[in-house]
Amino acid sequence: MSRISIPSLDSVPQASKATLETVQKQLGTVPNLYRLIALSPAALGAYTSFQGALSRSLDVKTRERIALAVAQVNGCDYCLSAHTYLGLSLAKISAEEIALNRKGTSSDVKASAAVSFATKVARERGHVSDADIAAVRLAGFTDAQIVEIISLVAENSFTNYLNEVAKTDIDFPEVRASEAA
Repeated sequence: MSRISIPSLDSVPQASKATLETVQKQLGTVPNLYRLIALSPAALGAYTSFQGALSRSLDVKTRERIALAVAQVNGCDYCLSAHTYLGLSLAKISAEEIALNRKGTSSDVKASAAVSFATKVARERGHVSDADIAAVRLAGFTDAQIVEIISLVAENSFTNYLNEVAKTDIDFPEVRASEAA
């Protein structure tokens, strides 16, 4: 059971309702994560703005791969479950690829550079080497895209931390960080 009470759609703050209605229209449901963030209209607005802007950055497969890698680093079962579901159904990533992403790599050379870099950023809390930056550039990523990778690490770390603090009830097919990828 969640340590922070997840409100129903009827009981979220009025200032969060319009955003959750948009989520409902886009996803067909409002996952527990969104209802949890909705407790704070300011946090919900910040999160959905950041998420919306980043949805126009790297391609959906790369974004999902990064989300999986960061969730694994941070040990967030909620986000691993959500992004495994989204990776399979939305981004059309194979189960084998998802397992690689959780290990910080990919079968695609360019994606592997992004996922590896994101993993290092998350694991080392930003303290990466010049060689790490050179490797992601060598794979074909621009400096703007490197900033986007780091931004995706930050976005996913926020939800990982929130879900771990709250122990958010998982409302996706369950995946555990402690289970081998």
